[in-house]
Amino acid sequence: MAVPKVCGLETEYGILVRGADNNPVTASALLINAYTGAAQEQVAFDLIAEDPQRDARSPDPLDPYEFDPELEYTPVNAVLTNGARYYVDHAHPEMSTPEVRTPREAVIWDRAGEEIIRQSMTAAQRLVPDGAEILIHKNNSDGKGNSYGCHENYLVDRGLPFGKVISAVMAHFVTRQVFAGAGKVGCELPGMASDSVSFQISQRADFFEEEVGLETTVRRPIVNTRDEPHCDPAKYRRLHVIAGDANMSEVATFLKVASTAMLLAAAEDDPMMEMPALANPVRAITQVSHDPTLTAVVSTYEGTTVRAIEVQWQLFEIARLWVERTGGEAVGEEDCNLALRQWEQILSGLESDPLTVADRVDWVAKQRLINAYADRHNVVAGSASLRAIDLQYHDMRPSKGLASRCGLVTLVDGNEVQQATTHPPTSTRAYFRGRCVERYGHDIIAANWDSMVFDIGVDPLRRVPMDDPLRGTAELVANVIDNSATAVDLVAALAEPIG
Repeated sequence: MAVPKVCGLETEYGILVRGADNNPVTASALLINAYTGAAQEQVAFDLIAEDPQRDARSPDPLDPYEFDPELEYTPVNAVLTNGARYYVDHAHPEMSTPEVRTPREAVIWDRAGEEIIRQSMTAAQRLVPDGAEILIHKNNSDGKGNSYGCHENYLVDRGLPFGKVISAVMAHFVTRQVFAGAGKVGCELPGMASDSVSFQISQRADFFEEEVGLETTVRRPIVNTRDEPHCDPAKYRRLHVIAGDANMSEVATFLKVASTAMLLAAAEDDPMMEMPALANPVRAITQVSHDPTLTAVVSTYEGTTVRAIEVQWQLFEIARLWVERTGGEAVGEEDCNLALRQWEQILSGLESDPLTVADRVDWVAKQRLINAYADRHNVVAGSASLRAIDLQYHDMRPSKGLASRCGLVTLVDGNEVQQATTHPPTSTRAYFRGRCVERYGHDIIAANWDSMVFDIGVDPLRRVPMDDPLRGTAELVANVIDNSATAVDLVAALAEPIG
């Protein structure tokens, strides 16, 4: 039986300082410190268990983590009271949502991340020189050949061979951009002129060079092999997905996560299931992106050709049959049913008239904006003004962002989002992390996804492990936290079984 598809999103935001020194690293640090300084006592993220070079193809994924009592962490790397991680990643502010149990929860805490970014901008604006402004965009490309990611993470059964994981998701990652692409003016594929593609479906497609691999910033693979489970490595792996766009549409975010989770669960329940296979996924991902007419065909492993939408219909049917057979428990029955309805409606709309799904698909909404502006002002394709509209679609300033003016369908309530900016989900270990940061922040030396380190006033420091993403939930630990006035009380209480 498929394991519960605990999931999460990591979004790197584009950052620019207008009217002052435009150092993105400094600006990112200012942004995050302004928020954490105003909102909470900062708890540093513990980097001791981070090993981005651990490869899923390695024969030995179970090497234990070493505990170094000299904890090393960067100061601009905070754990928030909602269980999220907020930090500087290279030259970008990154928001990693807490672990969530359902795709709908992923949308809620992704939206909460957007609100935290906006609050950070307001707090940071008071610290920059007069006339300067920090601009943040939820996009994936600077238009100069540099890309930054929106990554996804899914809990996967360690017993499913990684080769089966690859076959379950490869064709999906190449073709799901038809409903999850954020759209882009121009081309950034090496060897092609920037104006050789006037408009394409995906922000990220031009940047993939390998089918499978470990890297994330060079030689980017469609399927990433980083093997950091952040939980019990004997039971689970974490599929780290880098082949996706940052979405402004809640429906696109929801369906991107839900469809991937369902296909992974289907592969776990039936490892021998036959999935669509493409002959050249790297070439296909750009072929699909460069053709917003959706008529381009790509080669299959069997030697035939197929359109991206036809691949998506095949995958939809696999997911539908899995839900029919299992009830969708591993992903969530209600979320599965909503995802199947949206998936079917959007594929049908894309085939008949893409404009009918402009309220749910980012690239269609953006293309409609750009075409309307070009027609109204007689602007040629690929012009600077159209590139500016492309960028403004992702602008996080409420008064400037264009996505909010496109009539995009929402799935979550604004009150849920506001609550999620400061409160963790109740259904995963993120609840324990977030509540502890809120209640005992001054006694926490560092925290990461699968442990927290407390200073209770006597040596040694106490590391509390959280090896199971489905423990540390409100059901299991709320009473323990509520009844522990201090970190000393909590650590003592945790010495007893909590269920």
